[in-house]
This record gives sequence, structure tokens and C-alpha cells, in this order.
Amino acid sequence: MESHDETGRPILCINNCGFFGRVETMNMCSKCYKDTLLHKEQDKLAAASVESLVSGGSMKEVVNQGAIDVQVGNVEVNTKTVCAEISGDSSTSEILETKAKTGPNRCGTCQKRVGLTGFTCKCGNLFCAKHRYSEKHDCPYDYQAVGRDAIAKSNPVIKADKLDKF
Repeated sequence: MESHDETGRPILCINNCGFFGRVETMNMCSKCYKDTLLHKEQDKLAAASVESLVSGGSMKEVVNQGAIDVQVGNVEVNTKTVCAEISGDSSTSEILETKAKTGPNRCGTCQKRVGLTGFTCKCGNLFCAKHRYSEKHDCPYDYQAVGRDAIAKSNPVIKADKLDKF
């Protein structure tokens, strides 16, 4: 009965988070206890780094001595800057700018808003229900060549060895 007080009631976390605490975790719940340990470890690392900088050491030594927990967040990239920095023909930068466009989804032929119901063609454009077929939007994708290649790969030419005549 270590997680109960003298009256038999469970011990609540001392941080008032609403969970039950234990004597082993200093009357804290497991989450609050882990957070406390993490803060203590970070404080020790910070104190060690200040001491080493004052004594003339380098920051690399401090980082190698202690473990550092780093969380990586999302990184935003400015596509206009990236396009300006790319050297080459202008078609490459135009392609990058069109892929980075985050406006409403519109049909490539009639510019009608399609939202989530748009159809993506193999040519890479988005179309409404009326223009989703390749013959309706003058698709540059060559379906016949792709079909010929698929048939050629699935049906290799087999030649039998010639038999000797008697």
C-alpha cells in the first residue's frame, strides 16, 4: 500500500495534474516525474557548459559528456528564394513554382474549382469530372507507347533451338 496515504486513499500527484502519484516517484505521476528528471538533467548540462566556458574549455567537450535530447520540427522553405537560386533554364524554375502553388484545386482545362473531387491524370494535371478523360483535355501522355512497352516486357520473344535433321 505504498501508493496510499495513512487513511487508505490514493495519493494524488503533487503537481495537481489529476493523476495518482507514488512514493517511489516523489508523490508524482509517471509523466511529471519524467519531466522533472529531464529538467534536472538539462540543468546539470547547462551548469557544466557554463563551468567549462568559464574555465576555458570548448563547447564540444560538454556536448560529448552529456546526452542531449533534440526534437526536430517542420522546416518551411521559401520556394521563390529556391527558384531564384537555381541556375539553369527558366522552365525548371517555372515547374518548381507551379508545384509550390497552394491555391484552390482547379481543373486544368476549364478552371472550375474541383476541391477534393478532382481527378489527377497521368500527365500530372488535375481535372474536373467532365475533363478527366485523356481525349477531353488533349493529354500529352502517350498511352499507346506505355501499353506497347508493358506488352513487350510481359511477353518476351522465345526462340527454340534448331533440331538437327537426320
